[in-house]
Amino acid sequence: MEEEQLVAGLRAKDRKTTDYLYEKYSRALFAVISRIVHDSDIAEEVFHDSFVKIIKKIDFYDESKGRLYTWMANICRNSAIDKLRSKEISQSSKTNTIDDFVYGMESKSGTVEQTDTIGVRELMDQLNEDQRFIIEYIYFKGYTHSEISEEFEIPLGTVKSRVRASLQVLKKNLDRI
Repeated sequence: MEEEQLVAGLRAKDRKTTDYLYEKYSRALFAVISRIVHDSDIAEEVFHDSFVKIIKKIDFYDESKGRLYTWMANICRNSAIDKLRSKEISQSSKTNTIDDFVYGMESKSGTVEQTDTIGVRELMDQLNEDQRFIIEYIYFKGYTHSEISEEFEIPLGTVKSRVRASLQVLKKNLDRI
């Protein structure tokens, strides 16, 4: 199913489209959450809440701002971070490396689904060490700008500047992958 058809079906509240969305994207979206929330029961709860939120808020999706998967992954990521901030999960649960997320996800069946097909590895390779570090901690480990500033003793303004610079590099190179 093409992305436009998927969005149209979701906006029409079509049950088959919702089932298709779940079948095709649930593992990848759950993996986004699992990289931030390591307790599988809590991660499943966050995934369920996120999936419901995706279905209910599909009218807010704007095709001109990015792909559907990116929008859904951001909802899942933000929900996972919100859950972490709720004190149910300790700060120490943010320990996965970017390699775990970028280069593959282990499914329950033991197979590895390569996430590099979306081009994350190539994009991350375009960043310098400082930029890669910032993106890894913010987008893959769930840290906030303030948490990075405090924990790694980097001025908050520097963190924000590196994020902006990183995103500019990623946007510039997105068409190359």
